[in-house]
Amino acid sequence: MATEEKREIMGRERIGLVTHTGRQAAVEAADVVRRWAAAHDIEVSDTDVWGPDWAHCHRRNAVDEAEAAGHPALVVTVGGDGTFLRGARVAAEDGVPVLGINVGRVGFLTEVEPSEIDAALDAYFSGQVQLDERLMLTLCASRPLEIPEGMQDLLRYGRGPLLPPPPLRESPVPIDRAGVALDVTALNDIVFEKLARDRQASLGVYLDESLFTSYSADALVVASPTGSTAYSFAAGGPILSPRLRALVLTPVAAHMVFNRSMVVAADEAVSVRVLDHSGAVAVSVDGQLRGVLNPGDWVTVQPAATPAKLVRLHSSHFYSRLREKFSLAGAPAAIADS
Repeated sequence: MATEEKREIMGRERIGLVTHTGRQAAVEAADVVRRWAAAHDIEVSDTDVWGPDWAHCHRRNAVDEAEAAGHPALVVTVGGDGTFLRGARVAAEDGVPVLGINVGRVGFLTEVEPSEIDAALDAYFSGQVQLDERLMLTLCASRPLEIPEGMQDLLRYGRGPLLPPPPLRESPVPIDRAGVALDVTALNDIVFEKLARDRQASLGVYLDESLFTSYSADALVVASPTGSTAYSFAAGGPILSPRLRALVLTPVAAHMVFNRSMVVAADEAVSVRVLDHSGAVAVSVDGQLRGVLNPGDWVTVQPAATPAKLVRLHSSHFYSRLREKFSLAGAPAAIADS
């Protein structure tokens, strides 16, 4: 699509709606969004959805999803954090905001409750919200990623049919590194994970093109500050403030003495090479399998050109949300002393 035509379409008021159709509460909340949009003469496009026969469907990449949705001015997700991540990849394609309606179990990224939908949409379209910008990640690789035939039967990452491998970026962001730029973004993390139960992932990690160390592990997580509260945290990694421009590397079940996380500056690109005697390694982007690496292949994780824009109705109190969602409690002795 021509750039001018794309700009004209994006100028129209349109909502791209991503709904977790497996939850009745999400379906009902999505209907509230549609009724509000109809009352305000705003178009709604369902995107990144599948029907009951999803096992036989093929999902689209973010470029195709954004075009199918008519390049909306706002992406609204109805579900939990997983649904939000799906919406964020569509929104990132056009650099538009994403508003999360929480009907999930954790709701760390989503902020709006179903009872607040009308008020949230009123606030957004009247310009009375705040945008919380978050670092996103992208990839370049030694070759285009591929998913071997039959992988969907062996692995099911996320809920729904397998996403295709990321295509090459048509207009590559200038990078000073070798390899091919991939048209894929992640808000949470990129995970390199072993495929065979009896074969470890042997991975050489390069920081700013210099070898840092080699891991023998079940997996290696490269997370953004937003993703530091997800898989990386579950694997023992630290929590990073979302205001930081940094990456956190967390090995999972590492068979070595050095098994700690590392925090590096975002512009210190992290390259991961599959070593010669390693088993095959799966590459997952925000929890979705996007390719398989063989020995000798490598991938570089680096900041995406544009950040994710999260719609917030109120000032973002990250640490209060962290305390609430993770049910953090003070030490009994400290509480007694207070």
